[in-house]
Amino acid sequence: MTRAELRKTIIDWLDDNYHFGEAEEKIQRDDRSWLDHGVLDSLGFVQLVLFLEKTVKLKIERKELKRENFDGMAKILDYVIKHPGWKGAR
Repeated sequence: MTRAELRKTIIDWLDDNYHFGEAEEKIQRDDRSWLDHGVLDSLGFVQLVLFLEKTVKLKIERKELKRENFDGMAKILDYVIKHPGWKGAR
C-alpha cells in the first residue's frame, strides 16, 4: 500500500463511519487539525487506531496516541509509514 492508497483507505473509513461522503470537504487540508476542526472526536480516534491496526496490521502502542502523531491526515500518514511494522511502499 502506498501513501496515497493509505490516505484513500482512511478517507473511505471516515466517509463510511462519520462523514458520509464528505470527509475530503471536512478535512480541507492534510495538515489541518482534526480535533480542532471536528473531523474526529477522541472516541473516533480510538476507532481509527483500531481500524489502522486491523487494516495495515500494525501494533500501535497506547503511549504513541498523541496529537503530534494522530491529529491530522499528514501526521497519521507520517506515523504509519514510519512505524517499524509498516509493510507498505515507502
